[in-house]
Amino acid sequence: MKRINEYKKLFKVEGTIDLKQLKKTYRGLVKDWHPDKFQDEEKKLEASEVSTKIIDGYHFLVSIAPKTKEDNLEAYNTTVTKSKVADYFHKSMLLEVTFTDGNTYEYFGVNHKLFNKFINSKSLNNFGKRNIFNSFTYRKSKKALVEA
Repeated sequence: MKRINEYKKLFKVEGTIDLKQLKKTYRGLVKDWHPDKFQDEEKKLEASEVSTKIIDGYHFLVSIAPKTKEDNLEAYNTTVTKSKVADYFHKSMLLEVTFTDGNTYEYFGVNHKLFNKFINSKSLNNFGKRNIFNSFTYRKSKKALVEA
């Protein structure tokens, strides 16, 4: 949640994320903080760090935007209903779940108490479906690897 709020503050987003407005703000910030715009090496280095944060923040906010989630809802539902939990990792308020189809999703705001219930449940899949997968802000963090 801290990361979400930090990026929303950077892009001056209040409430739900509007992709058109986000893109407009992103372009303005990248233009203002482009390293080539600065002559001083110290400023150039600072601009490089800030522009990297802007790029990361943009991609992160796009991945949790309602429109993005709506566009990918069918694939998400297929993953959480037809695939099993293959692996998981929890740190602070972030739960990362990898499914047997190879997709990995991050769930934001999952506290340690709920995580303990998740890992101690008889079925990770059933507990996740009832209490986590459709209850928390999520984003796809890794795509399934496709073998040629």
